[in-house]
Amino acid sequence: MQYPVRSAQRLGALVLQLLHDTGHGMFMLFEAFWFMQFAFGKRSRYETATQLYITGIKSLAVISVVALFTGMILALQTGLELRRYGQEVYIGSAVAVSMIREMGPFMTGLIIAASVGSAIAAQLGTMSVSEEISALEVMSINPNRFLVMPRLVALTVMMPILTVYTNILGILGGAVVGATQLGVSFDAYVGNATEFATNKDLYVGLFKALLFGIIITTVSCHQGFMTTEGAVGVGKATRRSVIISFLVILVVGYMVTRLFYI
Repeated sequence: MQYPVRSAQRLGALVLQLLHDTGHGMFMLFEAFWFMQFAFGKRSRYETATQLYITGIKSLAVISVVALFTGMILALQTGLELRRYGQEVYIGSAVAVSMIREMGPFMTGLIIAASVGSAIAAQLGTMSVSEEISALEVMSINPNRFLVMPRLVALTVMMPILTVYTNILGILGGAVVGATQLGVSFDAYVGNATEFATNKDLYVGLFKALLFGIIITTVSCHQGFMTTEGAVGVGKATRRSVIISFLVILVVGYMVTRLFYI
């Protein structure tokens, strides 16, 4: 009888810990949203601009490579199948709709979670174990305003912008594959892309990107604040922030698509 009791105890402890973490993350997020009105005030302007630069400009290189080859892969795989039916001219619509609706925000979210999100968790985790966050509280400086809010602003602003950039490069990558390997002219490719891709696809994709930015900020900052056990804990927090962000992005992306298209 001891094994079922212990299993129930562990499950209960896990549920309580999940509820605690969710509550802490949501409170942190709401407070950071309230402080967004001070994002470009004297005390926060420099940190907000720094986070915008880190999230946007410093991520362009890896996003450019991933976006370009994502579009090329989509075009090649789709085009090879369509060519069996003599319909390869329609790869423009397939690539454009896939990138704008799903792959653009999804790939951008994964890249930002792995690069920026992990860096946020590591930085805040280091501050937590070295008691720098406690020192801020002693000095009556709200950590959610000083640390979370600039990162929330940066990710909510830059994620939709980076997603648009990813979409453009992905569609151009598909056009290159269509012209060089499938015999689809650029005019035909663009014509089919613009004919089948709708404004709704764009708005849903940008909405996903906005949600992904909020998710990455919340998960990464929460994991950073909850870090213990010194350097080992920083590594664990960084790993957990990436894994949890990936999983939540996948689930939320599916739910948003189901909400708007079914």
